[in-house]
Amino acid sequence: MFSGSGFEEIHAGLQGSFGDVDFAPAPLMEGEGGPRQMCIRVPAERLLEVMRFLRVDSACRFDRLSDLNGVDYLNFPEATDRFAVTYTLHSTKLGHWLWVKCFVNDPAPTVPSVVGIWLAADWQEREVWDLLGIRFEGHPDLRRIMTWEGFAAHPLRKDYPLRGRGEREDFKVVARDDA
Repeated sequence: MFSGSGFEEIHAGLQGSFGDVDFAPAPLMEGEGGPRQMCIRVPAERLLEVMRFLRVDSACRFDRLSDLNGVDYLNFPEATDRFAVTYTLHSTKLGHWLWVKCFVNDPAPTVPSVVGIWLAADWQEREVWDLLGIRFEGHPDLRRIMTWEGFAAHPLRKDYPLRGRGEREDFKVVARDDA
């Protein structure tokens, strides 16, 4: 399924170490000689071991977590899961890029924290927790980063009201003369 740019080695390593996992590899960007960017799916219960492998395996060496975000697939055509956490990995040594998607569902969407593998995940996991309500089990300091503690909702969920739930009405209006 992988072809070009070293993805054959990555796929072979993944299949050799995790033969029971269907990674469903798919190209994100085609280039001469095959895909330049690939995406794989990893179940939440296998996420940490796969991510550790991707970090240390000599064919992978994904030493940089470039991005981590969450997606709400509510009412998305043909979606079978409610949420996804997407990890953008980069190998600065080999020049590979890989997107890893981990899908989770209500009532308590939870994935393991990758902060122990890439420290850059710290605040990014907190943001996804705060805005989408996806919990990162094992995170060293999982608290809200964009809203306040005690805020009862997660504003980037697609079922969150577009005009909010009245939280703006609780703030004093600051005029230019008051600032």
